[in-house]
Amino acid sequence: MSAQKILIVRVSSLGDVVHNMPVIADIRRRHPDAQIDWLVEESFAGLVELVTGVRRAIPVSLRRWRKRLLSVDNWREIGAFRRALAAEHYDLVIDCQGLIKTAWLASLARGPLVGLGNRTDGAGYEWPVRFFYRRRVPIEARTHVVERTRQLVAAALDDPPPQPTDAIDFGLDTGRAALALSQANLNLPVPYVVFVHATSRADKQWPDTAWIELGQSLVRRGASIVLPWGGDAERATSERLAKEFGAAAIVPPKLSLQAVVGLIDGAAATVGVDTGLVHIAAALKRPTVELYNFSTAWRTGGYWSPNVVNLGAAGQPPTLQQVKSALAGFGLL
Repeated sequence: MSAQKILIVRVSSLGDVVHNMPVIADIRRRHPDAQIDWLVEESFAGLVELVTGVRRAIPVSLRRWRKRLLSVDNWREIGAFRRALAAEHYDLVIDCQGLIKTAWLASLARGPLVGLGNRTDGAGYEWPVRFFYRRRVPIEARTHVVERTRQLVAAALDDPPPQPTDAIDFGLDTGRAALALSQANLNLPVPYVVFVHATSRADKQWPDTAWIELGQSLVRRGASIVLPWGGDAERATSERLAKEFGAAAIVPPKLSLQAVVGLIDGAAATVGVDTGLVHIAAALKRPTVELYNFSTAWRTGGYWSPNVVNLGAAGQPPTLQQVKSALAGFGLL
């Protein structure tokens, strides 16, 4: 009997892609011969390629295509993508995102399509997707995003639901990530702490004054501060904060996601707001302090390792002293 071929569909965003990773180890635990492909937004394909057990990360360019709807070349590219996706026959296609765009993409693949049967608290879901699915899996409303996808995939494969005692393995290949980082030729003094200040939402940010005081405290204890960035505005913020730390601060060039994984894996700790890079740190089970301005840590915060500390809630943003105490628990302050 040939190995089962499975297509996972989770195209975005960065944090959600990270939270989707444990399903690969779950599948391989019960179906060690399964061939698993993953359909993902092109900007995140390099990250998915680090996940042990993924045969192919299949890039899709939805974000880019939407910006070029009148381009003939654009539609040629879309046609080529559809033909390439349909060329493979899958035993199972699982849409882990539950949006119209992802259900449509998943329906282009050949194979029975399974997806979410309902919206869970705080998660994106669009009810018309039910018309795309051959089978719909209901999930309890108050479910962590990692568990939501694990439960969906287990049900799709007719496996027992995951248990709280089951290991959660994100499967990131840190060796390949370290190699990608080495190619960036950074001089990283040890120990260093990664500050992730950037987020797409202003109401998730932590005050500059708190970042500066925290960084200065770490520098006095002999640590360096690394401030990665993704866009021009984020780089400007990194450079502004770096000036407060003098020679102990490093603003790297723009790094690939694989190199960022290597950077975070080598850090003494990562401190950051609720955003994708912090979820990578939590996935690596490295010392991580996640800063929340909303009561959403129950839904997206790391719970699988004592190295992950979630701070803050709605109306109670994390204080500087709370963050210092968490880092003291890691031996850094």
